[in-house]
Amino acid sequence: MPIVKNVSRAVSQLLQSSGCGCGISIVPVRCIGVSPRQVASDASFHSVSFSESDHPRVLITGGLGQLGVGLAKLLRKRFGKSNVILSDIRKPADNVFYSGPFIYADILDYKNLREIVVNNRITWLFHYSALLSAVGEANVPLARAVNITGLHNVLDIAAEHNLRLFVPSTIGAFGPTSPRDPTPDLCIQRPRTIYGVSKVHAELMGEYYHYRYGLDFRCLRYPGIISADSQPGGGTTDYAVQIFHDAIKTGKFQCNLKPDTRLPMMYIDDCLKATLEVMEAPAEALSMRTYNISAMSFTPEELAQEVQKHVPELQVTYNVDEVRQAIADSWPMNFDDRNARRDWGWKHDYDLPELVTTMFSFLGSDSRIAQAN
Repeated sequence: MPIVKNVSRAVSQLLQSSGCGCGISIVPVRCIGVSPRQVASDASFHSVSFSESDHPRVLITGGLGQLGVGLAKLLRKRFGKSNVILSDIRKPADNVFYSGPFIYADILDYKNLREIVVNNRITWLFHYSALLSAVGEANVPLARAVNITGLHNVLDIAAEHNLRLFVPSTIGAFGPTSPRDPTPDLCIQRPRTIYGVSKVHAELMGEYYHYRYGLDFRCLRYPGIISADSQPGGGTTDYAVQIFHDAIKTGKFQCNLKPDTRLPMMYIDDCLKATLEVMEAPAEALSMRTYNISAMSFTPEELAQEVQKHVPELQVTYNVDEVRQAIADSWPMNFDDRNARRDWGWKHDYDLPELVTTMFSFLGSDSRIAQAN
């Protein structure tokens, strides 16, 4: 299909030119009567037996983004290094490449992705490949291809091979007509970004595949995720990461959102913990396929005040980006995550003061803060 191939090549070129980007689980065996996509008659499979009592065999797509590397590290500690394969279409850094299995995987190449799943006996798939909100608005056709066509490939492969599939959703799956304070799991969703539209599509398609084909689909709506391990990647909430880098490097930070813009946020360790917990939760404990998860909610002004407790000389100014501000104004201010806390025991560890202290402990060792101290 020349169109898909051209889009795939465009994705590769875009990302390569960018500088950023327990116990033993038992995987249930289901009989799916009808596959959403026919298996080729000449398909070649490895005939390797897989015991249900073994650790899951994991594939992470889009693994060089903000969450993939951290998730791989967590899962390798739990299930063993060789059982977790990180994948992307970009070249990994040396420390990532040598930390465990890495493979090239283009989610727009259905045949190659299917071969990876079969040849590596994958049983769990974490699908992180996506263009984020602001980047997606700048290139809607590319976002549509990556976020929607890529999702369809993953859904079909997961249903065909009885995988347990995790696809993250987002605060961006809600829109200006959704209740914002708090936002419940089930309410009207009318997002106004291609990123948000693609995530609502993912939630509904995953739920459909669960009821239609028996796919073990699991999804969490992430708030803004804050991490010391990655650079901001084009998301509307990325100001909450950038402020730490700027405080350390220059002592000056210019925020592209209004000072009183309240959004739900979460430290990456809580995000990864929630992701693993929902994947390990017994199927019978889950009352829905997509859950809100929350930890804290703050404004740029509140975050700056907490950061200034560590860097008193930090100068904060505001130069509002109208595109990002419009996106943020359509998103939830607080998440209602009572269903996640009830069904599978979700509980966050990091509030705002712990978040800021932890970020500086990772980023500040060779910084102006350390020199001043």
